[in-house]
Amino acid sequence: MNPIILIPARMAATRLPGKPLADIGGMPMIVRVLRRAEAAGAGPVAVAAGDPEIVAAVEQAGGRAVLTDPDLPSGSDRILAALAELDPAGVHDVVINLQGDMPFVEPSVVAACARLLADEPACDIATVVAPEASPADRTNPDVVKAVLAMQGGGRTGRALYFTRSTLYGDGPVWRHIGIYGYRRAALEAFNAARPSPLEQREKLEQLRAMELGLSIWAAVARDAPISVDSPSDLERARDFAKEAS
Repeated sequence: MNPIILIPARMAATRLPGKPLADIGGMPMIVRVLRRAEAAGAGPVAVAAGDPEIVAAVEQAGGRAVLTDPDLPSGSDRILAALAELDPAGVHDVVINLQGDMPFVEPSVVAACARLLADEPACDIATVVAPEASPADRTNPDVVKAVLAMQGGGRTGRALYFTRSTLYGDGPVWRHIGIYGYRRAALEAFNAARPSPLEQREKLEQLRAMELGLSIWAAVARDAPISVDSPSDLERARDFAKEAS
């Protein structure tokens, strides 16, 4: 395996415009994510940027960034565009898509996503889950739940479904974390396909992959990292940075 880690980022976020450059403890958020990805040691890292301001911030920090069309509709479109420029010969056979709004993601979580593709030959797409943060997660439609067939040891599982709906009964509820590792052929097949019925019903892109017959596996993390989607999330991240310093 020869992975590459790509971080899609654009300024025009609906709930928090300009969030890739939001200052968190004296560092732009996108640079914090870049540093975490580099620390994972899973492969070279680059930012797939939708705006020149993001490219400038990353390059100023000594990182690598590729400017992509700002009108691309999704993060997977953005990483494919960056991949075409960075690796036209197809040297990298695995692509890790790390969201640019997880400034404190553990490097070990990124590495686990890549390792799952190496350990499970049947896995087309790897992702990450964490235990529910509270019982309220079970009924919260904003919390995406992964239904897994757990493997021996309880650290990985094959995904059977993803849903926003309430899950009933005994047993753990796994909260999905939006980190993906794709075999390159799986990424290309996913991106070439139209949105699927289940994807449109649940508003979850990963269901398109499942309806295509691609196999998704998940590694279990200790907890879900802070994801910055709103002004309140940003304040929480800033508080976390103060406590950690």
